[in-house]
Parts: sequence; structure tokens; C-alpha cells
Amino acid sequence: MNVLQQLAQEKKLSLLTLNFIRYLQRHAVLPDALIWLVVQLTEAEAQGHSCITVDDEQAAATLLTSVDAEQRSLLKAAFGTMPADLQGWQQLLAQCPLVRIAGSAQADAGQPLILDQNRLYLRRYWQDEQAIANAIQLRLDAPAQNDVPSERIRLWLDQLFPAGEDQDGPDWQRIACALSLRGRFSVITGGPGTGKTYTVARLLCLLLALQEHPDQFRIALAAPTGKAAARLKQSIDGALKALAPVLSSVLNEEQLATAIPPATTLHSLLGARPDTRRLRHHAGNPLQMDVLVVDEASMIHLEMMANLLDALAPHTLLILLGDKDQLASVEAGAVMADLCEFATEGGYRKATAEWLLAATGQQIPDQYLTDRNLLAQHTAMLRKSRRFGGAIGQLAMAVNEGNAEQAAKVLRQSADEVLSWQQPAQTVQCLDLFLNGRGAHPQASGFAAFRQVVNAGAQAFADYESWVQAVLQAFDRFRVLCAVREGDWGVQGLNALIENTLLKQEKIKRQGDWYIGRPVIVTRNDYSLRVFNGDIGICLPDPLREGSVRVYFPAGDGLHSVLASRLSDVETAYAMTVHKSQGSEFGHVALILPPQQSQVMTRELLYTGITRAKTCFTLLTPSPSALQQATAQVTRRNSGLRYLLSV
Repeated sequence: MNVLQQLAQEKKLSLLTLNFIRYLQRHAVLPDALIWLVVQLTEAEAQGHSCITVDDEQAAATLLTSVDAEQRSLLKAAFGTMPADLQGWQQLLAQCPLVRIAGSAQADAGQPLILDQNRLYLRRYWQDEQAIANAIQLRLDAPAQNDVPSERIRLWLDQLFPAGEDQDGPDWQRIACALSLRGRFSVITGGPGTGKTYTVARLLCLLLALQEHPDQFRIALAAPTGKAAARLKQSIDGALKALAPVLSSVLNEEQLATAIPPATTLHSLLGARPDTRRLRHHAGNPLQMDVLVVDEASMIHLEMMANLLDALAPHTLLILLGDKDQLASVEAGAVMADLCEFATEGGYRKATAEWLLAATGQQIPDQYLTDRNLLAQHTAMLRKSRRFGGAIGQLAMAVNEGNAEQAAKVLRQSADEVLSWQQPAQTVQCLDLFLNGRGAHPQASGFAAFRQVVNAGAQAFADYESWVQAVLQAFDRFRVLCAVREGDWGVQGLNALIENTLLKQEKIKRQGDWYIGRPVIVTRNDYSLRVFNGDIGICLPDPLREGSVRVYFPAGDGLHSVLASRLSDVETAYAMTVHKSQGSEFGHVALILPPQQSQVMTRELLYTGITRAKTCFTLLTPSPSALQQATAQVTRRNSGLRYLLSV
């Protein structure tokens, strides 16, 4: 314990780890080897792993990324000899009253640690994984809500997906729609520009068209963040305008618009309450809807997914949309990645392929017929990107494939200057980019364009709300994304640099912590104010209270505002982490990698940062090797969920 306390003081181990071990020691005598495991288990949880494996004497020691090799050796020496194999670990753990062996005859006495085969869990994560796997399996086993003849499905799909567009292989969008009709659980994954929301808009129309009473069919839309929810609703509304004539025999345009409600955050959907983990909706008080579409599912952590599945009525069809290759949630778990582990290879059974041919007219190529599990029969991967066919798409593809050489080549050869690579990046260089953009490309803007709209004031627009919307849209034209929070090259250092420069240039005038045009990001859920972690808003004058300022946030149904004085858990947001940017798109993105190599600099982080850019992308690195190092480093979170779902 002295060794652990010393490491905690040096900030090489978290105080949570130390205190949790002390808590366990108050209830039982722990062998040294178990303390060694708990140290790694709690540290691994902080990195997003839901469990650690205990196959051999190493016992996941590589997950202790905060301690160096010398300190790790000292730790192992302090803890003595470890079991040499899985059987030895199982025998040791079975003797501890604080560990429950899953699947054994041992009574469940609320033990805080669970050993399931070769995976050791903190109890709550084991429970979440079990609950998710059981709930999904029940939905996969359940019959579809309506036994619709394949000929009728084909008829509607032909109308919703007009012929004429060149297809290189099967139309996976059609296939995704059809697969979602086969049960009560569906996963649609694909990279940026593959048309996930385009597809789901047609899927919703298809579901409405197949109902006997479409006006009574209840649809709900949700996403992990307010920004993602607003984008989901906006995208679907845009698609529905084009589809209204197709559905005119089922619902008129007004009825169709009413059938698709505003999107909401998952917290709001589940009825999260202030200062408690309890939710208004759960198995005893389920959500009443026929279909729920959840976008940006890669951001959903274990606990949230377990809560969501628990709150759904048995008949509800759940459709998850997301990019399996994006960064996983900040908290523990990688649910979307686990669900889509074999999505690339397809894994469709012969019977599934025959049904799809009849329902969609699409022939599944032999390479995707590998007879995988039931989950694969309800998973569709969209494979053709319609938006990211240019330089940004080529760069994202190279990074996603782990080809750093090709990524560097694409960056250097972007003839139209959609891409730019500044290395070695200098502070002065970065600051000029942030404020003024890249002058050679008019759409590679900086924050100057945003400040112009703020300074124009409401008088330059038709009404106050139009100005606020214009300010929010202008801010989304450019964003600085960081790999880390701390340091000169992190969120905190760059936000301070940008803000202080604007102050010196007299572009902003402070009123305490606030000033007109201050962009902020919410860092903690506040259910009473209806703002949630990750929401981004802009501080502007309160039109009804002279001298007061409000923060305006985009909402699924327009705008949501809060008095600035009521917001305590916010930070300035010129720069934000790549994690926080998920669910958003920006015209021009500047992604900054820090000088020091870090565990967070991964292929997934690069890919996610690149694909936030709609028009232009700028990479700023301290050296060429930073790109290579990040591309080579792949995130693989320990999880038991993929094994539970593999049957």
C-alpha cells in the first residue's frame, strides 16, 4: 500500500484506485495478487475498458499506461509471485469473498468483483454487459411487428429508392431498410457520407407505409448529445420533403411532418433526474413508442445502453445508427464497435440473402455469405460514401486502413487545397490560422467570419432568432480540435491563447466571465436547465433584459436558451477535444496533435477528427512522425459484450 500511495501522490495512479482498494480491505483480507489485479482493473476502467483479462502472470499489466517500465517492475516486485495461468488465477480469486465466479453455484451476495471466464469486472460493468446482451438477444429472437410480404416491401422500396443511380455492387441502403423490418433490433453502420440518415428517413417512410393505421404509429428520434439530436432531425426533415409525394397515398405532407417528432437527447428521452442515477423510464415504466432511432450510437457507453434497452417496451423496434470506426464513448464500453465487430464481412446466411433478394431485388455477393450469428442478420453496413469522395475521404480512408504513408501522400498532394498539413507547427502560425483561416481557400475560414456575424447584431437580420441561428451556423464553419485537454497544445492552452488574443485586439469585451460571442461547452449534465455534457452554445444579449446575457443552444425544434448566470459547469469552446466533437460537423477543421506521444493519439482519434470536416481540413503536427505514430496506434477496448453477442 505504501508503494501504491507513493504512485498516487506522483499522479501515476488515481486516488479512486487507492480508495477502492482501501474499501475492499475493510471487508476482507486481500492477497497481494488480487490487489495487483484491482489496481489494473480500476485504471483500465478509466481508459474505457469494461474488464481485464487474467490469462497469465502478466494479468493485463500493459494497461498501466501511466507508470513507466521501471515503476511497473517495482510494482510487480512489491506484489510478489503471480499465478502462472488462468487456472491459478481462478483458484486464487475463488478464495476471496469479494469475488463472485460467474456461472458457478456460488451465491450472489453483491460481491463488488466478478470473474467471468477469463475476464475480471467491477460488478456494475458486468451487470451492464449481461443486461445489454440479454435484451438484444430477446429482440433478435422476437418476430417482426408485421409479417409483410416481400413483394409489398419491394414495391415500396422501388418508390423510395428510384432507379437510375449507378451502383457498384448491391444497394446497401435498400438492404438496411429491409433488414430493419425483420425483427425488433437493427444496426446500421457506415462511414461519413454513406447516407445513414438518408437511409433511415426512407426506412421511417417505409414503416409508415406498411402500417394499417400510419397516423397511430409512434416514432421517436434520439442521440447522445443535443447537437447530434438537432442534426438528426434536420437531416431527416430535409429527406422527408423529397419523399412527401411518394407517401401522399398514405399520409399528406402535414401528417408526415407530424409523424416525425423533434429529436431529443437520450438523457431527456429516459427522463434523467437531477442528482440521481435513477431514470423516469425503465422496465416498470417503459417508453411508449413503436420505433426508436438513435443516431451517433458509437458515443453510447455501457450504462446508457443498458438503461435504454431496459426502458423500451417489448414491441418497440430499436434502430441504432453510427460509424463503428469512430472513437468510442468517453466512459466505459465500446458498444457500437462490439455490435459491429463482423459488419465488414457481412456474415449473412443463405436464407437471409434469399429473403433480401425477394424484398429488395439486391443480390448479396458471395463474399458476404459467411453464416454468422443472428446479430449479423440484423446488421447492415453502408459501404459507398457519397459525400467523402474527394481529398478528405481519401485521407480518412488511408488513416482508417492504417496506411500512414498514403495519408501523408494525400495530405501533400491535395491540389485544390482542401487539405493542408502544417509541420512542424508553430504557435504564431497556428494562431493566424485560427483567427483568419487559410486565405488560399475561401472556405477554409477561421473565427474572423464568426466574429463578423456576432458584431453585425440582430439589426442586420430579419429578427432576433434569425441572428442567433446565423451566429450558431457561423461558429460551425470552423473548429479547433485537440487530442488532449491540458498543455499548450491542448484544449485549455489553446482556448486561453485565442481568447487572450481577441482581448488584446479588442475584438471582445468581457463582462466578468462572460462576453458577447463567447462560445461555451457544457461539461456536466444539468437536467433542470435541459443542458447536457457536450452541448455547445453562444453567449448573446438577452433581448428581454437589458444588460443580461443568455447562452443559446441549437435544439431539435429550434433554439434553447439559458441565462448565463445560471450556467456553472461550462468552458470556453473555441477549441475542443475530438471526443467532444463527435456528432458534429464543421466546414473547416483544424486538428492539432501534441508534441508528446500519448495513448490518446490513435487511429480512431485521427479518423474521427478528419471526418468532422465537411469542406476543408488542416492537420497541425509537431513533426511528420506524429501522423505515423497516431495512425499505427489502434484502440481495442477490453469487453465481454462481443463474446456474449457472438452466439
